[in-house]
Amino acid sequence: MVLGGKARQAFDIDKESPKLRDLYGRGPWGHYTLMARRLVEAGVSFVTVDMPHWDTHSKIKTALEGRLPFVDRAVAGLLEDLKQRGMLDDTLVVVMGEFGRTPKLNSGQPGIPIPGRDHWGQAMSVVLAGGGLKTGQVIGATNTKAEHPVARPLKPDDVLATIYTVLGIDPQTTFNDFAGRPMPLVDHGLPIREIL
Repeated sequence: MVLGGKARQAFDIDKESPKLRDLYGRGPWGHYTLMARRLVEAGVSFVTVDMPHWDTHSKIKTALEGRLPFVDRAVAGLLEDLKQRGMLDDTLVVVMGEFGRTPKLNSGQPGIPIPGRDHWGQAMSVVLAGGGLKTGQVIGATNTKAEHPVARPLKPDDVLATIYTVLGIDPQTTFNDFAGRPMPLVDHGLPIREIL
């Protein structure tokens, strides 16, 4: 796939019009996201777009104000572009990290004396779009301090089960390990019924 002509051409975003490149944004994140669309259009079935320099612990407000507009533009551009090309219903877009941030500021960390926020696995946000999903909804809620779920709690396994379902893979699938024991594809997750 990588050495074939279609995929190689997908990496050349200079083939896109200036107007379309502006839709995604001219920075690295816009370029990565546009390249992802080009790869999907070339037949790549799973693409990850990494947004580097995101793991900020201190001065979060300043960091997010400097980064969110670029992510917002890239994701909005991707969704609009996929829709215009008739690809949105067949392409699942997932925007997420691996955890949230602590609801309270710490007093600093080794090497980072400025108060900030740590990794927080008890609550996080995920955006799912396209893929034939019933979108435009918020599923679940946290308490007012974003400490923990208070309504329709979901886990990462549920997100994975939903992604597998959209990809046409049964999330209940198991594989045998080297000892012949069945290992589940997803431990305890169920597809998010409200969006399927």
